[in-house]
Amino acid sequence: MGLLSLGTPLAWDEAKQYADHVRTHGITQFLHIWDRLKDRCGDELLWGDEIEYMVAAFDDREKNVKLSLRQTEILAKLQAIVEDIVSDRGESDSVPTYHPEYGRFMLESTPGSPYTGEIRDLLAVEGNMRYRRHLARKYLKSNEVPFTLTSFPRMGVPGVFTEPYYDPVDAVSSHSLFLPEEITNPHARFPTLTANIRRRRGSKVAINLPLFIDTHTPRPFVDPTIPWQRNIYPEDPEAKHGAALLDHIYMDAMGFGMGCSCLQITFQACNIAEARRLYDALIPVAPLMLALTAASPLWRGYIADVDCRWDVVSASVDDRTEEERGLKPLKENRFRIPKSRYASVSLYISEYWMNQPAYNDIDAPHDTAIFERLRNHGVDELLSRHIAHLFIRDPLVIFSESIDQDDTTSNDHFENIQSTNWQTLRFKPPPANSTIGWRVEFRPMEVQMTDFENAAFSVFVVLLSRAILHFNLNLYIPISKVRAVTDLGAGGGGPDSRQVDENMARAQRRDAVRSEKFYFRKDVFPPGPSQPSSLASSCPSTPVSEHGGPILINGINGKEKKLRNCYPLPPKPDDASPSGAVEDEYEEMTMVEIMNGKGSAFPGLLNLVYAYLETLDFDEKSARRIEEYLDLIRRRTNGSLRTAASWIRDFVRSHPAYKFDSVVSQEINYDLMVAVDEIERGLRKAPDFLPSNCSPRE
Repeated sequence: MGLLSLGTPLAWDEAKQYADHVRTHGITQFLHIWDRLKDRCGDELLWGDEIEYMVAAFDDREKNVKLSLRQTEILAKLQAIVEDIVSDRGESDSVPTYHPEYGRFMLESTPGSPYTGEIRDLLAVEGNMRYRRHLARKYLKSNEVPFTLTSFPRMGVPGVFTEPYYDPVDAVSSHSLFLPEEITNPHARFPTLTANIRRRRGSKVAINLPLFIDTHTPRPFVDPTIPWQRNIYPEDPEAKHGAALLDHIYMDAMGFGMGCSCLQITFQACNIAEARRLYDALIPVAPLMLALTAASPLWRGYIADVDCRWDVVSASVDDRTEEERGLKPLKENRFRIPKSRYASVSLYISEYWMNQPAYNDIDAPHDTAIFERLRNHGVDELLSRHIAHLFIRDPLVIFSESIDQDDTTSNDHFENIQSTNWQTLRFKPPPANSTIGWRVEFRPMEVQMTDFENAAFSVFVVLLSRAILHFNLNLYIPISKVRAVTDLGAGGGGPDSRQVDENMARAQRRDAVRSEKFYFRKDVFPPGPSQPSSLASSCPSTPVSEHGGPILINGINGKEKKLRNCYPLPPKPDDASPSGAVEDEYEEMTMVEIMNGKGSAFPGLLNLVYAYLETLDFDEKSARRIEEYLDLIRRRTNGSLRTAASWIRDFVRSHPAYKFDSVVSQEINYDLMVAVDEIERGLRKAPDFLPSNCSPRE
């Protein structure tokens, strides 16, 4: 959730008076960074992962699993332990770090220092993840477990689902019917963020997931667990006045979305141009990785008819007013905004010739004054539009002590808005007063149940990112393609605001990997002499180092010893201008076709990764380890191994206590969490879910 500032947060009525101040100074701060670092070049590949855990407490006597709300105590203990380890070792690079998250039951962990492009770093990811989990688990109570589950199946049910128990009647920030105030991190930022989203929106957030209709599910389904008659807060009647939809799982608080866990990867690029190139290239990949990592079919004690968290989180932070959602004419607000601030990417931003204007084909409103200011300062049109689009949003949390900043040394106002635009990817300028370069954050993936899976998906994304740059691949398709309607919540957003990228909508559907097709580019190779059958001919004949010189292996050009940045971009070929309709550049493909190839022009993403691996110099043991990870991706793709969502859904529906009524009972949830813990520790085999050779490594 970013840096946690100390100070006095302003309630919305006061904070909104400073919105223009934050926007103006945020742009000033960005321009200072731009002036200093737009020409920075030669940064090596550094990358890292972020994993979020939810800590759950087992009550074996009651056969219940509850979210442990001891985040503050656990983090204090872990911080002391980490400091002791650092002191003993005399260095901190290998010691992981732990951070607070929105939910008081959550922990975020990152490696102690970024990974480099060395093969040994690539192979260290799983061990590092396991070490982080081991360290966290070691200092929990004996009945507590750090799970990497995307969503907790029974969060928000009537009765006891937290340890200790708190009553939702005291939810003074969210006014939720289901979640108590105490489920939120007590740092002032989080309850203020929750309350200010509700106040700015003019109502509670409304999240409605389609219910999985089973044999004995009542029809129409009117949720008996909603306290329809509660009358404590002004928003309490919203559920019965239409916010809660029939045949849906209704949720009403930020905690349902920001209480989810995910897996994120951040890359440092060679320079700003490479960062923008990589950002664009990964946009079409994001829905695919969401589908492959699908892991959240259970919500508020019910089985949903979707497999992913994305629309839940999107609706949980949707602060748009009725005017901005298109439900009323614009009067108090400046823009109709098509999407929540947690959504898919709206704009490609690279200036490379592959990015044709026709690909940016959706409504992405921007602040014209900010756009003109950026353009007048020398920022190019595409990046100016991207930032001016982000800055149509208001800052949600402002600390009174931080209103006035030195714009030459701080970027807090810029990050206030940048970091609360939660999209599938994030283009990240260097922080002020830092040695860090231009970065790209890959954000769509759901966290997996085991460290093996999380490592496999991390390694795959890193290798794919290098293959894209190495072979100069063109993955562009129109951001909209065929638009889909997906309800973010009751009350709607107007027909335009519910239209989202089709692939993102399909990725969240039940068993999307096997049942859906996705739009993808037919020919990913740039014009020129290279042929798909000879991938190596697409790469530079003489690899160039981060500093512009040739890479030498034993004195001659050859295979590279590590993954890297700074691939030279070939000039635009003479025959690169589009000659046909954009619609002819892409088609619907199955996930198997996207990963394994279709036709002569598209070899598939997995084969492109294998072709890239052929350019690297590493030993057979390393090759076997990498193959284990890629085999998981392949088998999840072809359906011989289930996604986590499919496995979880099947576990519930095959449980002896399940009544085929869509309900996940306390008993079923307890047994599910036991099974997940045993699988993660290698004590239970799940041959339809994990390869037999993925037992926990030391």
